[in-house]
Amino acid sequence: MSKDKKRTGPFAWIGSLFMGSDWGTKDDRYDSPGKLAVKRFFHKPLATGAVIVLAGLFLFAFIGSAISPANLTETGSEAMHTNVPPTNSLMKLPESMKADTVDISSRGTFTIGVDKDGKVHMWGHYFNTSGNPAKDVMNIPEEVQNSKIIHVAAGSDHCVAISEEGRVYAWGENDNGQYGLDGSMVASARRQPDELLEGTIDASAVRQLICGNQVTAILMEDGTVYAWGNDGLAATNLSSVIKHGKKEGKLEKLAFTNDGIYGIDEHGAFVYGKSTKFNTISTTDENGKVTTFDLIEYIGERKVEDIAATGNAIALVLDDGEIVVSGMKDPLPTLEEGEEAVSVSGGTRHFAMVTDKGRAYAWGQNFRDQCNVPKELQQEGAVDQVISSGFQNYAFKNGQYVGAWGLKGYLMGTDDMGRDLFNRIMNGGRMTMTIGAVAVIISTILGVVIGCISGYFGGKVDMLLMRIAEIFGSIPFLPFALCLSAIFQSSDLQENTRIFIIMIILGVLSWTGLARLVRGQILAEREKEFVTAARSMGIKETRIAFRHILPNIVTVILVNVTLSFARCMLTESSLSYLGFGVQLPRPTWGNMLNGCLNAIVIQNYWWRWLFPSIFLSLAVICINIIGDTLRDVLDPKSEVEK
Repeated sequence: MSKDKKRTGPFAWIGSLFMGSDWGTKDDRYDSPGKLAVKRFFHKPLATGAVIVLAGLFLFAFIGSAISPANLTETGSEAMHTNVPPTNSLMKLPESMKADTVDISSRGTFTIGVDKDGKVHMWGHYFNTSGNPAKDVMNIPEEVQNSKIIHVAAGSDHCVAISEEGRVYAWGENDNGQYGLDGSMVASARRQPDELLEGTIDASAVRQLICGNQVTAILMEDGTVYAWGNDGLAATNLSSVIKHGKKEGKLEKLAFTNDGIYGIDEHGAFVYGKSTKFNTISTTDENGKVTTFDLIEYIGERKVEDIAATGNAIALVLDDGEIVVSGMKDPLPTLEEGEEAVSVSGGTRHFAMVTDKGRAYAWGQNFRDQCNVPKELQQEGAVDQVISSGFQNYAFKNGQYVGAWGLKGYLMGTDDMGRDLFNRIMNGGRMTMTIGAVAVIISTILGVVIGCISGYFGGKVDMLLMRIAEIFGSIPFLPFALCLSAIFQSSDLQENTRIFIIMIILGVLSWTGLARLVRGQILAEREKEFVTAARSMGIKETRIAFRHILPNIVTVILVNVTLSFARCMLTESSLSYLGFGVQLPRPTWGNMLNGCLNAIVIQNYWWRWLFPSIFLSLAVICINIIGDTLRDVLDPKSEVEK
């Protein structure tokens, strides 16, 4: 078969348009207009860069959001992580603490620790709402830095440390009785004991130092408890627990929840004071049936060996190795046959435990990856201690750091509800681009069909269609779109239906410009000889208009569609920015900016408006660059690059 044989078939024209023609001899081949336009387009560095950036944005928005969809429920928020700036330091354990760590403590976004040399370290982030440097919990006092510290603990907004000499230091917020005598605004707050303010204690006899939400407790070896802070809010059963320790059994260990304090005594009994919050536990059998038991009756004669607490749950390790959890519905990890729990620690929303086989397990809320234990730490003999603090976990073996898991930080920070901005920008981009694309498709179909019919048939048809276009064009676009969106938002329509209607509104109100452009091009094309020839052959008028004339102006339509896409994205963002587009919690780049409509956010939380605006600006600028470049390379009258 000859290599110069002509191509035939229905795809011959398409092939010659984009791949060039091979009709005739090899020397007679030529580049098609489409292929030539592509070459000219990618010879322009700015346009090539715009295509690469836009392709990256599309992959980021559509593939990324498919992998990590936005959580539109309250679980996507974290009240303790509101307005956190971009950071990757929330789990960054200092190097000097990776050998013989003494203590690590955290309840929120900042963590405090002390190493074997008595040096205090802090990492993470804390936003000082008061603006007073003296109340900045991340600002370690000079006297603490110059002392050898043996115990540290972090509350929600304050820290406490005990030096080797027995001096008790505290810093951070103190408006709710967290420490000291000055600045307390809570009349019912338990005062810090005078002996701690004015003197020292026997540091060698300190058994435990813990902080809760604006409350602190020191447990001594003899069972004495020093406690102070806003116990009316954060430890309502504190007095009854202390009373138990004095009369019924010396306290051995304590743990704070958000609103209470719990412990175990020397007899291995669970100490809950007057609280009734954790008096029951629920278990689920193999068939999924839930059974509720009285906690004390369930424990029976067994002794409690260890206790830990999250914000709203407690976990107990019994002497037979069983883990008992109250206040948490999340299932416990499955252990191997014969494997028993040895110790348990609690973070803000999760628990972690170590078994007698030297394995680490974690369970509870996992929205910040705090329960994703690395596989190497679940190997037999991998760990012998896990310290859970806030949303992180640190594993040790023979006093040496062997690994960590949990929340490292937020690449683009969080918003006022503690939602990850990176995730919301990714999912918001998909919504913004989808609405823009659908609106452009609708407006393009309307504009091309109406413009083609009007320009080709002319006369009364042209008169009627252009008057309709003028009516639509005279409507104030943004106010009318706002009114329609407001009407639909006040209805009982589902969110997806309202979003679809927003797409329709954008498409129906933005076709007039393209219709006039197509009409003008059709008016010029219909007078050419190939149209006269088609009519003389008896071809139908609609076929001539849409199959013969329209392909000749497709380049003009393509440029307009590209620029309209950017315009529709901006319009959707404007509607959402003004509160009339897609509603929260479903994200778009526009309604994310809507949440930054005040001077406080603009001045203090720059990441909340900067990143959405950067992504929106990049997308629109790249689309406009591509559209302008297409207009240049598809114009047959432009200068051909050599």
